Amino acid sequence: MHRLTRLLPFLAWLPHQSRRSLGQDLLVGLSGAILALPQSIAYALIAGLPAEYGLYAAIVPVIIACLWGSSWHLICGPTAAISIVLYASISPLALSGSDDYVTLVLLLTFLAGIFQWLLGLLRFGTVVNFVSQSVVLGFTLGAAVVIALGQLPNLLGLDLPSEATALKSLQALLSHAGEVDVPSLSLGLATLLIGLWIKLLRPRWPGLLISLVTVSLVAWALPSLFGHVPRVPAFTGQLPPLSPLPLLDIELILRLLPSAVAVGMLGLVTSLSIARSLSARSEQLVDADQEIRGQGVSNMVGAFFSGYLSAGSFTRSGLNLEAGARSPMAGVCSALWVAVFAMVGAGLIAHLPIPAMAGSILLICWGLIDHRAVRALFRVSRSEFLVMLLTAAATLLLELQTAIYAGVLASLFFYLKRTSRPRLLQSRDGDTDLLRVGGSIFFGAAHYLQVRLQRCQGPHVVIDARQINFIDYSGVDMLHREARRLNRTGGSLTLLRAPVQVIEELQKLEGTEACPILFRD
Repeated sequence: MHRLTRLLPFLAWLPHQSRRSLGQDLLVGLSGAILALPQSIAYALIAGLPAEYGLYAAIVPVIIACLWGSSWHLICGPTAAISIVLYASISPLALSGSDDYVTLVLLLTFLAGIFQWLLGLLRFGTVVNFVSQSVVLGFTLGAAVVIALGQLPNLLGLDLPSEATALKSLQALLSHAGEVDVPSLSLGLATLLIGLWIKLLRPRWPGLLISLVTVSLVAWALPSLFGHVPRVPAFTGQLPPLSPLPLLDIELILRLLPSAVAVGMLGLVTSLSIARSLSARSEQLVDADQEIRGQGVSNMVGAFFSGYLSAGSFTRSGLNLEAGARSPMAGVCSALWVAVFAMVGAGLIAHLPIPAMAGSILLICWGLIDHRAVRALFRVSRSEFLVMLLTAAATLLLELQTAIYAGVLASLFFYLKRTSRPRLLQSRDGDTDLLRVGGSIFFGAAHYLQVRLQRCQGPHVVIDARQINFIDYSGVDMLHREARRLNRTGGSLTLLRAPVQVIEELQKLEGTEACPILFRD
């Protein structure tokens, strides 16, 4: 049974469903679908895809992620950050919105899903911990600015080519500043202001949906004023169609692979961060490896059903928890509601003005920035705050997948800098120096500890090793050399209360020879 539930995780909770819990999840799913509809369409436009692909990404991938994941409340789907990374990665290769563009996005989704699934299969759930929260905050901040700048031409009624970086978008915008279309601008600003008003006064209401419907009705009722304003392209209402992928084009796959790894890692970090924050409130234990496998399977399968890369959505997941979802079935119901709308409500989307969609995207961009977390990060850790700023700057100046790597490297640099100087407390007792070491002795910290050992004045040195939980070859070699140096002058190096694994590592180096280091309990 354990093996079966590992292969089909939903068997652990699905048999326990009752008519009452299913009814509750059905209502919660309807609320989630109402929130997902405008968001999914907006995110598809951010990704350079036709509007319907946002709905497709909120159906099959969401169902798979809920059934094969581990969180009760995490809801996946298209997100703004991933959409902008996809656009930045694929727009240089194909015309935005074209059939080739869609195929490349879905292929990138499939590759990212394979990467995620393999990480989960190999139980590398801890790998995502190397992408720190400061990197996620900085990337989200930068991505929000990039998205906002990219949507300003639509808000202002300007027909400008899309740019891959924020600076190029700003330059193009400034060069056409005198060509603003006032009716388009008024629709976009009205959508933004109505959405903000609802968010402040009625935060539980579907502000995006209400603002879009209101502005669309006004534009429809006043054709003489708003008739020329472009609308979202209409599409045929249908369930997600099957999408064949060019899996035999090895050259193309290798070209997309770096972006797939970057966006796949971003999706996992986002999803696991949301799942862990929700589990702290619901007191549910989340299996990180299972969640990663579920994310990977959802993107692999979803790519064949026209669903582009999905990840955890904080707004939809938070609504799912607050509305009283009883199980992952609420997410499944939400996806089914979206599927119903994709079939019967497609004609309504064609009445949405493009500037109104741009206004709703700007509202989403504002909500992306976690102002409270940014302020808390500044108070708690200036080095982590610097990592956030570096990541945000890289997001504005570089390609977005490159910015993720830059943020990870900056975070690792500051981590290694901190761990390379373990805590040391030094005291003297006669001709013996006592060093209390707190931290691991690895290649980054070995030189620092060696300098401190050579500064000891007495012939005998005792290291209190109770808090040394790890030592690598560089640390072993350094301690052996220091012990031999002290022995040559009639002194000694003693490790006090060293853990068993540390003693074993130190004794391996000399083989059959006597270890120059003394050990004492």
